[in-house]
Amino acid sequence: MPITDGVARDKTDPIADQTRRRITRRLLPFLFALYVLNYIDRVNVSFAALQMTGDLGFSNAVFGFGAGIFFVGYFLLQIPATMLIELWSARTVIGVSLMLWGALATGTGFISNAQQFYWIRFFLGVAEAGFFPGVIVYLTHWYRQEDRGKAVALFMAAIPASNMLSAAVASVLIKITWFGYAGWRWLLILEGLPAVIAGIVTFFYLTDWPEDARWLGEHQATRLCTLLVREREPKKAAVGETRWRLVVSPMG
Repeated sequence: MPITDGVARDKTDPIADQTRRRITRRLLPFLFALYVLNYIDRVNVSFAALQMTGDLGFSNAVFGFGAGIFFVGYFLLQIPATMLIELWSARTVIGVSLMLWGALATGTGFISNAQQFYWIRFFLGVAEAGFFPGVIVYLTHWYRQEDRGKAVALFMAAIPASNMLSAAVASVLIKITWFGYAGWRWLLILEGLPAVIAGIVTFFYLTDWPEDARWLGEHQATRLCTLLVREREPKKAAVGETRWRLVVSPMG
């Protein structure tokens, strides 16, 4: 099906077009901001290292292992987190992930030895594992397949934005020396707290499904649900047919 077909169909379906625009204005700026926080809390330890390694006596090997062990926890929990999203609630997984990783990122500012650094980085990876798949699944609740690619692209534009913002913010926070704490500690503490707050806001701001969205008109929610159900039916039929063939002829 050509791409222009989707455009032409939207022109004859003003309710669907209006609904998509409203959803984009409501959801994508918030999800974009969450992804910025996610990347800042993931990379801020590299800025903190300018002071942290000297203060705690970490060698390059200690710091490199601690920074890298984050990805062990992250990858180990990717599949379980994705399964949990489908069984539970994308909004809940996103909110819990934000609060946990924000608390752990803040806690990194209070470490005093290598073992604490290793453990907190590992669990930070575990906490962040559900965020990205949670958002991708969440977008499938709100966008048709023809619109989903653009929505994901707008969401992922937060990566370059966070790279620019994290350096600027870190250069300011690392100079703070309040209450006897070095700047690298305040950098980690203050950059982790917004994620905790955002996690709480997520439970009130995001809605799991269009039919539950009070900020959508009833006709808009009904139209969107109809289109999404119509889009999923052929996929469910194809999956069911594949399963039946495997049962009837397991050897092909």
